[in-house]
Amino acid sequence: MKINPIVLEALKNNKPVVALETTIISHGMPYPQNVETALRVEQMIRDHGAIPATIGIINGEPVVGMTPEEIELFGKTKGILKASRRDLPVIYAKKLWAATTVSSSMILAAQAGIEVFVTGGIGGVHRGAQESMDISADLQELGKTNVTVVCAGAKAILDLPLTLEYLETMGVPVLGYQTKELPAFYTAHSGLEVDYSIENPEEAAKIIAEKRKNNLIGGILITNPIPEKYAMNNEVINDAINKAIVMAEEQGIRGKAITPFLLKTIVELTGGDSLESNIQLILNNAAVGAEISKEVCKLK
Repeated sequence: MKINPIVLEALKNNKPVVALETTIISHGMPYPQNVETALRVEQMIRDHGAIPATIGIINGEPVVGMTPEEIELFGKTKGILKASRRDLPVIYAKKLWAATTVSSSMILAAQAGIEVFVTGGIGGVHRGAQESMDISADLQELGKTNVTVVCAGAKAILDLPLTLEYLETMGVPVLGYQTKELPAFYTAHSGLEVDYSIENPEEAAKIIAEKRKNNLIGGILITNPIPEKYAMNNEVINDAINKAIVMAEEQGIRGKAITPFLLKTIVELTGGDSLESNIQLILNNAAVGAEISKEVCKLK
């Protein structure tokens, strides 16, 4: 594993570090917005007093703390793989380039010693999973890897009630940051209750510390609502999601290709509005993640 010297120095000296994924760069947004957003998210973390560590795989080597040049390459290069837990040994052996999902980012963050990881939205149980069995590896990873994930809820393209049920089965505490309701990615409201509500970064850090101190293996999910001024209209976004799902079914798109296809199609159907919401919710998560990371360091 290659760890950026700035990240390594921070970890050795108990300074706050926040991990970031690269799937959003290679598969989540078009170029150049993907690179611009990645660099803005890193800067947001710095502005809040923490060190960003964007994670990717270059020539089969995990990189924790990518440089701006590496992020630029990830953003403009076509055909970069999307790596979940199952893909890592093959990617390492074949010396490939790959963007990390939530699950593989959690693995590499844990191996590097980073507690807090920020993403847009986690994967979950897909609609119709009763027949397809399409359930994201993110949920299993949250059940067994010791990383705290800050997100804007599960992606709204998913079956949110079943995703919550699955997280409960895996023993993952789902916390709402200043909310009692599970955020639905593009909107702050899903009508579903989280397990517990927390009010500030100090409270989050105390819960993280207790989970680690008592050897309660697995992650913590902190769901942070998109700011209302950037949220999508419920009717508009749900209509776009439903249309995108029908299009995916008609075109036979399944497996790891489904999420990038749906997100791209939703951007097109909303005239780009969903992309702006996506960018703003990630920036918001980065700010909260940095504040939580600082409080975690204080308790060590």
